[in-house]
Amino acid sequence: MAEIINLQTHTDKRGNLTVIEKIIPFDIKRIFYIYGVDDSIRGGHRHIKTIQAAICIQGNCIISNNNGKKKQNFHLDKPSKCLILKPEDYHTMHHFSKDVILMVLASENYDFNDYIFEDYE
Repeated sequence: MAEIINLQTHTDKRGNLTVIEKIIPFDIKRIFYIYGVDDSIRGGHRHIKTIQAAICIQGNCIISNNNGKKKQNFHLDKPSKCLILKPEDYHTMHHFSKDVILMVLASENYDFNDYIFEDYE
């Protein structure tokens, strides 16, 4: 089941520094980011083995999740909030702010055969 984890952030008069260290529950093999998004819905899949960590490093969006037992919406609205998506989590990303940069860390390299495009009934 998807879960939010909070990333350690250090703040002082110079600004903020958010650290991703020893908290992501997998080895990172791929990093990608989504930006310049219109009003489209992104995602629309789950995986066979890939685990993902989604972080809005700028702006905000909603990630809707269905693991076959429970449906949830997660509002990613600060760069210290990280959503962990398990392979069984069918997810869509939507309601992107105009300035959004959504970064995703993945446990696996891209493999089209790892994607399942059908949602649960």
